[in-house]
Amino acid sequence: MKALRSPVLLSREVLAGIVTTLALVPEVISFSVIAGVDPIVSLLASVVLALTMSVLGGRPAMVTAAAGSVALVVAPMVKEHGVEYLLPAVLLAGIVQIAFGALGFARLARFIPRSVMIGFVNALGILIFVAQVPHLVDVPWVVYPLFAATVLIVVVLPRFTKAVPAPLVAIVVVTAIVVIAGLDVPDVGDEGAIGGALPGLTPWVVPFDLQTLGIVLPTALSIAFVGLMETLLTAKLVDDITDTRSQKNRESWALGVANILAGFYGGIAGCAMIGQTVVNVKMARARTRISTFVAGLVLLALVTLLSDVMARIPMVALAAVMMIVALTTVDWHSVRPSTLRRMPVPETLVMVLTVVVVVATGNLALGVAGGVLLAMVLFARRVAHVISVTRVVTGEGEDAVARYAVHGPLFFGSSNDLVERFSYADDPERVEIDFSDSQIWDASSVAAVDAVVTRYEKHGAAAVVTGLDDRSQLFHGRLSGHLG
Repeated sequence: MKALRSPVLLSREVLAGIVTTLALVPEVISFSVIAGVDPIVSLLASVVLALTMSVLGGRPAMVTAAAGSVALVVAPMVKEHGVEYLLPAVLLAGIVQIAFGALGFARLARFIPRSVMIGFVNALGILIFVAQVPHLVDVPWVVYPLFAATVLIVVVLPRFTKAVPAPLVAIVVVTAIVVIAGLDVPDVGDEGAIGGALPGLTPWVVPFDLQTLGIVLPTALSIAFVGLMETLLTAKLVDDITDTRSQKNRESWALGVANILAGFYGGIAGCAMIGQTVVNVKMARARTRISTFVAGLVLLALVTLLSDVMARIPMVALAAVMMIVALTTVDWHSVRPSTLRRMPVPETLVMVLTVVVVVATGNLALGVAGGVLLAMVLFARRVAHVISVTRVVTGEGEDAVARYAVHGPLFFGSSNDLVERFSYADDPERVEIDFSDSQIWDASSVAAVDAVVTRYEKHGAAAVVTGLDDRSQLFHGRLSGHLG
């Protein structure tokens, strides 16, 4: 690996991992509260997830840990049945994710429209920003100068040097100010217990029967697909930022393996952490697995050896960094009036729906699913009218011929009204239907063409299909007359 042979690149990756860890800790702790588990559970699971994905994952530099989206879907089960059902749910989710990646289903992510992706990114920026606001409300007045100092360092320092990540410098400087001056401000320690002895392997304490399967199956499927969706979208985002390609199927099955390991040691599942990934890739300029591996090791050290140090980090410093991350995450070009005027209305509607659903529910996967569904509906409406048919009648009497030319691709969405495009009662006994500018893509199209020919036969006319390309002709020949 090139970074291992270059001290400059290696130091950049290591420092990126450190700053990513600091941005990771408060969110993981807050997500553990949502999920109904102890903070140490989420922290240790995040260590396992980060280290495992650093080795097995298909997208270098992407941060994986115990995530809020997963916390949201496990919370109802934990509240109703108890935290002991979390282990079987996580293990089953991991198996589903392994199967998803092994079968190559991750390629389905390519069908997510650009407008949904933009809505996903913009909603993410809003969620990250809003999540930091409570750290600036009802706090001592001294928090605000510390917030300003953090922002100033993060914004100004990169103009002078990029050797050290500006967020790391800001967090260290502000923490030093707080400790040296003895300022009483909210810190990481106030978010929850983060130290103590390691709990060991997660015990299986629920019955191994169908009743347990019935309890955990819905939650396991939610964990699996919410985690996959957020991970694959984050991988695509990193691909765009770094101008590189990732292995989505490998990322999928690796996430399953990581979640199984995290279930056994830690107890909760996770997926890609988008905000922290942006910190790692965009702000700290990490590009390799070293950064995420270091993040896992540093998080383990903070939990086991340096918990007292981590607890002293002021929340305002982390909140300021994440607010800047939020502002850099939003695709501001997509919401400019000039862009919106040029953008087709359906594309804008899809983006807006994605943002609204994500912000309203706090669930990125739900917003993406809603956006994709709306995009499919709008696309279906457009393609239903992509074909056109022109008619020309030549000759007279017995020599008369009605020639039709079909333009546009025929498939289930566009072929439904093909039958209505012909003048059966008015046409002569000879009819030619030219498909030189069209193609047949599915059984619905074959059935529509057969229906046209059959209707002409009922009117005593002979319709001949011409102009099919080789593929369409082969497909039509195989199915024509056999569709009922």
